[in-house]
Amino acid sequence: MKQKFNIIESTCVPLPLENVDTDQIIPARFLKTTTRDERYFGENLFRDWRYRADGSSDTGFVLNDPNYQGEILVAGRNFGCGSSREHAAWAIAGYGFKVVISSFFADIHKQNELNNFVLPVVVSDDFLQELFATIAADPKARVRVDVPAQTVTNLTTGRSESFELNAYKKYCLMNALDDIDYLVLQKDKIETYEKTQRHAV
Repeated sequence: MKQKFNIIESTCVPLPLENVDTDQIIPARFLKTTTRDERYFGENLFRDWRYRADGSSDTGFVLNDPNYQGEILVAGRNFGCGSSREHAAWAIAGYGFKVVISSFFADIHKQNELNNFVLPVVVSDDFLQELFATIAADPKARVRVDVPAQTVTNLTTGRSESFELNAYKKYCLMNALDDIDYLVLQKDKIETYEKTQRHAV
């Protein structure tokens, strides 16, 4: 979902598991669908962890625990490893997460998140563990992600860290632009360049 990113302040959903792969994020059987509706994929985010074989909810899984809600998913190291399926990013966005915080993302999944208006925030392992501890102690604890300043703050402890964000993707996120939208905005510049090149030949 296209949306402008500025400052996101929210409670968090903790997923303190390492090496969560894209098949766990959205199982392969859902890749056969013909829909592109993010809500459909969001309903099936972590499907095999959220639901038992009989279709009933697994109350032990964090997404089924009403104590944990919010627009920020705090995940363990090496999030999004495995296959490069973009559907995993669709599912995360479709569920309603705007930010995923981890100490390491698989490169392709990280790019897929950015392309689908989900911000992957990389923090130190130490800061990540502090976030997990804070959320475990108080599910209502809030985290602030300041996109313009590129900082993430644990509002309970006051600790902040800076995170890296490609300048182009930052511009796109802050202006709700996908790659095609950005190119359309550059139409006049592109046409001017093409004219210049034709005259130079």
